[in-house]
Amino acid sequence: MNPLLLSFPEQFETQRLLIRAPQWGDGQFVNEAIRESVNEMRPWLPFVKNLPSIDDSEAYVRKARINFLERTDLVLHIFEKNTGQFVGSSGLHRFDWNVRKFEIGYWLRTSRTGEGLMTEAVKGIVAFAISELEANRLEIRCDTRNNASIAVAKKVGFTLEGTLRNVNLNDSGKLTDTHIFSLAKGYEYHL
Repeated sequence: MNPLLLSFPEQFETQRLLIRAPQWGDGQFVNEAIRESVNEMRPWLPFVKNLPSIDDSEAYVRKARINFLERTDLVLHIFEKNTGQFVGSSGLHRFDWNVRKFEIGYWLRTSRTGEGLMTEAVKGIVAFAISELEANRLEIRCDTRNNASIAVAKKVGFTLEGTLRNVNLNDSGKLTDTHIFSLAKGYEYHL
C-alpha cells in the first residue's frame, strides 16, 4: 500500500476547535505559542531546548506541510473556532501504514491550559484516525513525570500498557522513564 495514494481531509472540527494540517505562514503563530510556553514545555519537548526564531518555526511548518502531503508525518495545528487563536499542536507520528498504528503527540500554549482543549483535540484526532485512517492502534507516550499529558491520555480513555525504564535523558543528564498508553481495536476500543 502506497500512502501517497491515500486521500483524507486536511482539517476537521470539534465543538470548540478547528484542527488542520500546517499551512505556510503558520510559523508566526507557532513561534508565538512556543515563546509564551517555553518554560512549561522545555522539560518535555526537545524542540524547545533552544528557542526557535520565527524563521526556524516557519521552516518547521513548511517541512511539516510537506511531510503531511507525503504521508510521512501528520502534524495537526489546533485553533479555537470562535477566536481563530492558535492554541497548540498535535498530530499522528511514528506510524506504520501497514499495521495502521499511530502515535499521538501534543502540546498546548500555557495561557490555554486547564480548559479541556487538549482533551477535546485528542478525542477529535482519535475519531479522525479511526474513521479516516482506519487506525488499529493509537499510542500516547509521555514522561512518567508529565502529569498534564498523563491526565489527557486517561481522560480520552487510553490504557496504560507499560513503562519503558531509563529510556531518555532529561536536561540534567538523568535517565527518565516513559509511559505507553494505547487504544487498540478489539480491546475496549471506544470513545
